[in-house]
Amino acid sequence: MRWKNIGEETVYENRWFRVNLADVELPDGRRLDHYLIRLRPVAAATVVNEANEVLLLWRHRFITGTYGWELAAGVVEDSEDCVLAAAREMEEETGWRPGRLRHLLSVEPSNGLSDARHHIYWAEEAEYIGQPADAFESDRREWVPLKVVPDLVARGEVPAANTAAALLMLYHLRCGGAG
Repeated sequence: MRWKNIGEETVYENRWFRVNLADVELPDGRRLDHYLIRLRPVAAATVVNEANEVLLLWRHRFITGTYGWELAAGVVEDSEDCVLAAAREMEEETGWRPGRLRHLLSVEPSNGLSDARHHIYWAEEAEYIGQPADAFESDRREWVPLKVVPDLVARGEVPAANTAAALLMLYHLRCGGAG
């Protein structure tokens, strides 16, 4: 059952996103208007140390009024490589410079409304370089044991879909899916 995008018109645009109105044809031939958000790619990164602890940010999101654990993340700039953007964001938001970053996964956190793609990377080592340049992004930065990840997600302490997916994948990779 494939929906067909006949065409789009931009109704709002800024440097971070566009809101478009699409003319969509349904499989049965009916047509409807569908708003969608076109976004720049997002790159995120973290590190898992030898003690199987993952570096996370505890932050408030004013849009939803919630606190939660998140990965360092941000928009990929024009002509910037995703892995370099992930490393830059991790350093700016945590004060830790990652070692060699490896791709963990890419997710589409809201693919019924937007074309957002989040590319998530991780490293097994990082160097502390000092206070983060963007310390205002979070209340604190902590090393959280991977073994508690399933409980954090279950309690709603990881509300961001990209972070929940990444942490559960890292838990599976590093802890074998067993606590």
